[in-house]
Amino acid sequence: MHRRASAALSLAALVALSVSGCAKDSSSPAPSDSAPAASGMRTPVAKPAQAPLSSAALAQRLLNESDLGQGYTRQAKSDNSGRDDVTVIGCPALEKLGGDGAAGEDLDFPNSAKATFSYTRGSDSEVAEELYSDTVDKLGPNTKTVFEAMTGCPLYQIVVGDAPITVATQKLPAPSLGDEAWSQLLTFTSGGHDTVMKQTAVRTGSILIVVSGSPALVDTHLTRAVEKARG
Repeated sequence: MHRRASAALSLAALVALSVSGCAKDSSSPAPSDSAPAASGMRTPVAKPAQAPLSSAALAQRLLNESDLGQGYTRQAKSDNSGRDDVTVIGCPALEKLGGDGAAGEDLDFPNSAKATFSYTRGSDSEVAEELYSDTVDKLGPNTKTVFEAMTGCPLYQIVVGDAPITVATQKLPAPSLGDEAWSQLLTFTSGGHDTVMKQTAVRTGSILIVVSGSPALVDTHLTRAVEKARG
């Protein structure tokens, strides 16, 4: 995977959520009638198939409204593939990876599937899931590179067009799921509003699961996302 495009793993999701939701409080509590939270739960590690899955196969393993519970609506797919006006300032590691990945370009992993859901039952939050598949020797190292770059910069800026977004990052303990896992908390400040987002990535065999959004919603749905992605 090219280093430039690998920045999109974290930045594509965070920009899409922060730009659309900076005026929202996305740290609202998780719904009580949804899937059980991932905290404190350990999923038995089954030996996954090592061969990469196709995009069509990954799409069948994405969470859907019936998995999430009441109050969730799947959002229409946004197309930011033509953007080239995203700049990273104040984080040399991310600048080396390439700020244009933040515009929403797909990763250079050969197969992927994505879905974003809004939750409007008593709150106004979002949760997004991205599935990627490639050989194990590419998935793990490239994901680690992106998360280490982001959490290595506690404060930096993303400029989308002429709109600056200040990003504060905090490395979080990785969940006990899959073969490898990474997690971080991000706070975006734009136009006088703060948005808090959690992002967790889990590699299980040749599949990478990335869940981003309101921290409570990520915790609520992460374990189920990993289980369904395993098939």
